[in-house]
Amino acid sequence: MPLEFSRSQALSVGVELELMVLNTRDFDLSRGATDLLARLDKVKIEGAVKPEITESMIEVNSSVQTRYANLLDELTRTRDAIVTEAGRLNLVVAGGGAHPFHHWSDRRIVPTERFLRVSQLYGYLAKQFTVFGQHVHVGVESGDDAIYTTHRMSRYIPHFIALSAASPFYQGEDTSFETSRLHAVSAFPLAGHLPAVTTWAEFNGYFDEMASHGIVESMKDFYWDIRPKPEYGTIEVRICDTPLTVETAAQLAAYAQTLTADFLRHRQEPPLRAQYMVYGYNRFQACRFGFEAQLADPQAHGHVRLRDDLLATLDRIAPLADELGTTAALSAIAERARAGANDALWLRQQFEKTRSLPDMVRLQAARWRDVPGAKAATRAA
Repeated sequence: MPLEFSRSQALSVGVELELMVLNTRDFDLSRGATDLLARLDKVKIEGAVKPEITESMIEVNSSVQTRYANLLDELTRTRDAIVTEAGRLNLVVAGGGAHPFHHWSDRRIVPTERFLRVSQLYGYLAKQFTVFGQHVHVGVESGDDAIYTTHRMSRYIPHFIALSAASPFYQGEDTSFETSRLHAVSAFPLAGHLPAVTTWAEFNGYFDEMASHGIVESMKDFYWDIRPKPEYGTIEVRICDTPLTVETAAQLAAYAQTLTADFLRHRQEPPLRAQYMVYGYNRFQACRFGFEAQLADPQAHGHVRLRDDLLATLDRIAPLADELGTTAALSAIAERARAGANDALWLRQQFEKTRSLPDMVRLQAARWRDVPGAKAATRAA
């Protein structure tokens, strides 16, 4: 039975944000997600808030939007509702890609059919998957467009890694990476990227073969950095750490939306063999070095600094940003890139000031809930 691709409005956008649920004693992860979700069920929210794989996580799903400003407004209201209800339970929530000092063995799997199946299949990896990402959905009109835009977007995955990086600490140590979260994702056997198919019919053939071997049952079984999402009619960019603010989250969605518009307006077939030959190397460079990563450029037979590549891309798509209403978002992204300032840098700066990981997480949670002191720390960074 072929996978049907649901048509959606081209360039519509939505986000998923996985958030930490923390206690207010030492700012370690809490098992409070169930109680928090019970309270949020009674609050009117435009999108949805759901459980994630362990009881220390929640997932925010926005509604479908077409304009950056509307998405940001919605995320801000949802953030405020979550913060309010968490406070009534003496909990706080935070962004960030990985909790810096929790112990994975302390986590508990949420007892849904899917999460229990994942736990049974992947063992301890399921608890280690208590990491926190942002997924961005962008609408396309057909399965063929989804395959095409997924391949085109793969070239820009390092940009999203550097811009969203927010997990430099893991298991109590500075990892020297901008993001440590992606190593947890990479441990899964179906991590990676879309195979070099070029049409939706070809992809259906690939999916059917994988299913016939008992490897997959649905698209959710693919832990790719970007994947088509046929039931929504979107491509889903899954590479980002959850940012420390809703403003950054909305800006990342705006960048994905504007890039997709560029791909659809200026169609060109990507050089798949060359692109995927350097894919893993460029992904590693971005995880390790962020804006200073040296990306292999197979067409130029050389390297380009990620920061320069990102800024050149932003210049190229600026006219489309004006049409889509994403100019302010892309300007903010360019400003951060020029300054080399992402959330990984901010976290390291807070640790340098406090010399305490719990205090750093306290400030991280304050930044998420838009406390004035956290804003001042952001400006100082």
